[in-house]
Amino acid sequence: MDEETNTSTRLRCALLDDYQNAGTGAADWSVLKDRVEVVPFREHLATEDELADALRDFDVVVTLRERVPFPASLLGRLPRLRLLIASGMRNSVIDYEAARANGVTVCGTESSSTPPVELTWALLLGLARGLVTEAGALRDGGPWQSTVGADLHGRRLGLLGLGKIGSRVARVGLAFGMEVTAWSRNLTAERAHEVGARLAATKEELLATSDFVSVHLALSDRTRGLLGAPELALLKPTAYLVNTSRAAIVDQDALLAALHEGRIAGVGVDVFDTEPLPPGHPMRTAPRLLATPHLGYVSRANYERYYGQAVEAIAAYLRGRPVRLLG
Repeated sequence: MDEETNTSTRLRCALLDDYQNAGTGAADWSVLKDRVEVVPFREHLATEDELADALRDFDVVVTLRERVPFPASLLGRLPRLRLLIASGMRNSVIDYEAARANGVTVCGTESSSTPPVELTWALLLGLARGLVTEAGALRDGGPWQSTVGADLHGRRLGLLGLGKIGSRVARVGLAFGMEVTAWSRNLTAERAHEVGARLAATKEELLATSDFVSVHLALSDRTRGLLGAPELALLKPTAYLVNTSRAAIVDQDALLAALHEGRIAGVGVDVFDTEPLPPGHPMRTAPRLLATPHLGYVSRANYERYYGQAVEAIAAYLRGRPVRLLG
């Protein structure tokens, strides 16, 4: 343990991307009040220089999901950093080797799959029933009924990925009376059958025959750009696509082209190539798009879990017994 953490010196802890100013209220930080000063950052720090300048005097950093990369170059510019806590137990944007070399302990927290499942269905239902269009028209004095909703019952839901989240999305689809098919490179018919789904023979078959397609794959070299222009062209013009996983799985230029050209009925997305989206980003104004600002993990219970376990991780570190180590 670092000598500094064994003294009565008060540590400084940064809460990154605390947009709603919710981090300090989502957990009982008072147990650390004599040892730790907590500083929320409500604005996103987009560049390495901004991060290095803002965090140079912090001993602890709590970062949400994979929004802020911590490469070796940044870690080398944070001389006081000793503890980095990431929400979730998987983070691909932290250089763990560099963290060890710089004496930084990296810990994670648990994360529930329930909020992204629920948001997936909020987007899908919002698209199917034109909720934003109809609610906006009602509020603004527009036409009384201007859309005709798409049915779920009896339609086919195609899932790209049938892991923890995809499986739960599948069960909800079955409850709506949908036929559920799924595909991923390693998915077996037996595994699909366990959750009431049918294994699609190919990715192309799933895309061409589904009325709704939802993406639930982890981002990797194999899934990056998995849905490009050729794959999007396979979708029915009446089909809907939802992505609450990672933006890079879907080619963003190809997606925008399909939306502007009307080759797909609608798209729901919660993830973007740049977050937060710049004011002039084309995803802000694309037609047939229902977009939310990466709310998949944002729920009261999940925040209580993230920040509550961040408090636990700091307390454990101060006792010399770090918990939920990453990397």
